[in-house]
Amino acid sequence: MATRFGQPSLRRRLAPWFAGFDGPLALAVLVLAFAGMLTMYSSGWDHGTRFVDHGRNMLIAAAIMFVVAQVPPQRLMALAVPLYLVGVALLVGVELVGITKKGAQRWIDVGLVIQPSEILKIAMPLMLAWWFQKREGQLRPLDFLVAGVLLAVPVLLIMKQPDLGTSLLVLAAGLSVIFFAGMPWKLVVPPVLAAVVGIVLLVVLEPTLCAEGLRWAVLHDYQQQRICTLLDPTRDPLGKGFHIIQGMIAIGSGGFFGMGFMQGTQTHLEFIPERTTDFIFAAFSEEFGLAGNLLLLSAFLFLIFRGLAIALEAPTLFARLLAGSVTMIFFTYAFVNMGMVSGILPVVGVPLPFISYGGTAMVTLGLALGILMSIANSKRLVQS
Repeated sequence: MATRFGQPSLRRRLAPWFAGFDGPLALAVLVLAFAGMLTMYSSGWDHGTRFVDHGRNMLIAAAIMFVVAQVPPQRLMALAVPLYLVGVALLVGVELVGITKKGAQRWIDVGLVIQPSEILKIAMPLMLAWWFQKREGQLRPLDFLVAGVLLAVPVLLIMKQPDLGTSLLVLAAGLSVIFFAGMPWKLVVPPVLAAVVGIVLLVVLEPTLCAEGLRWAVLHDYQQQRICTLLDPTRDPLGKGFHIIQGMIAIGSGGFFGMGFMQGTQTHLEFIPERTTDFIFAAFSEEFGLAGNLLLLSAFLFLIFRGLAIALEAPTLFARLLAGSVTMIFFTYAFVNMGMVSGILPVVGVPLPFISYGGTAMVTLGLALGILMSIANSKRLVQS
């Protein structure tokens, strides 16, 4: 539709900017964002401007998503190596001259204080997708070995800070690229079996392994304590086990339909620690119950399946691997957060996407969504 002066209308001029947006993906995100704002209003009622700040963070993430969605995957591919090298260099800088807060050396001052490990959440899948794209059609076992080294370097540097939660997210993003690239099952099965055996041994030998004064050589003390607390939260119910116990109480007290919006006793009597960040799922479960959790899980599953569908339809190997790994970032965030709050995984600093408060995580999510939108748009352009 044109204006009376012969110029295209504002709607027509803006249409190309939104043409690449994937409707189903955007719908799932809107549902999750609404749930996040609702839960933040209730759980952050006494946290000053936290509700307003959460909304601001979402708007920033939406703006980032909008900008990145306009960038073709080919341009994203050109950024892979520089972004990875800058991220690793900054991690080395953190190790040498990093800023320490609360016993962890995770930040560096480069004119402004940043946390370089956050860069690797996106840089890692970009780099590995680039690596496999360059070797498309001629993959050898050595290529997977090199990919493993590229992944191990930043993961080990992040673990050394120490930051178990972020290292887990970066590891999951990288492993998903390697798996989707066609890693042979003979290389997948042994570590999976080793992990299962390790978990069984942990459960069986828990009293001995978690005995007072015993230290595990491969883990930091706080990491060992988190695993032992997971196996038996009642070991220290008012200390290290308090988070898990209160989270499970809140989830159980919600019943099927929940206690109602703004009616959660564990939340509003402040029994749930970190109720606006890592443990916000406990606050949501208490007020909206199992029914609310099923709706939330459905929204996350829809987002994940839609992301995988975009990956399957992507026009290039790079785009397929990147879309698949970015989608698995959402899965890892949600699975680890819900698992730790429910008491089936150790407590680590992993937020629940779009629900938990946190500006840095929201920016990462905005970038990830923008990448998926960009790849979905490139698929449409190729088809047309």
